[in-house]
Amino acid sequence: MSKHNAKARQIKGKLKETLGKTMGDKSMQRSGRSDMLRGKAQEVAEKAADQVRRHTRHH
Repeated sequence: MSKHNAKARQIKGKLKETLGKTMGDKSMQRSGRSDMLRGKAQEVAEKAADQVRRHTRHH
């Protein structure tokens, strides 16, 4: 998954969480938070993978 997809998932999650708050839908809020966290984890994993790739190319 690309960094862009990870960011998109975070944004989608934030929107879903906000909509859930507005509608009083706790399940939607939790789902949105979950999406945000998955997106952040993917973003962090991609950054780490980029660092590893850069580091291994120089050796």
